[in-house]
Amino acid sequence: MSVTTRDIDASPDHIFDVLRDGWSYASWVVGASCIRAVDDTWPAHGSKLHHSVGAWPALISDSTEVEEVDAPRRLQLRARAWPSGEARVRFDIEPAGAGSRVTITENVIAGPARLVPDVVENGFLHKRNTESLRRLAYLVERGNR
Repeated sequence: MSVTTRDIDASPDHIFDVLRDGWSYASWVVGASCIRAVDDTWPAHGSKLHHSVGAWPALISDSTEVEEVDAPRRLQLRARAWPSGEARVRFDIEPAGAGSRVTITENVIAGPARLVPDVVENGFLHKRNTESLRRLAYLVERGNR
């Protein structure tokens, strides 16, 4: 399991506004190359966004489903990228000073990717999520000005 945290100069509501915009995920989630469709009810429990990961011509098209939502504090997703597998990704947002602390907790839960040793998986996920949080902060803080 990988846990990555970043302080962002914005309220939990402003951060969750970006999470509510399913079409924005390809602009800040590292590895997501495009969003193909977003359920009208996103991010309600059970709703999905349909994405592609990778680079052309080796794109993998799959979906991510909301498992839990408690706006603006938590969003838990089940991200699929078969044939690689599935991951559980949880965003926790809490007030921190004048802004917020965002934590991404991610772990592989199904598929061949579970065979990757934890130390390798966690290192990769931490680096990826560090960059994703940097991009999320840019989107949120830019909109805050």
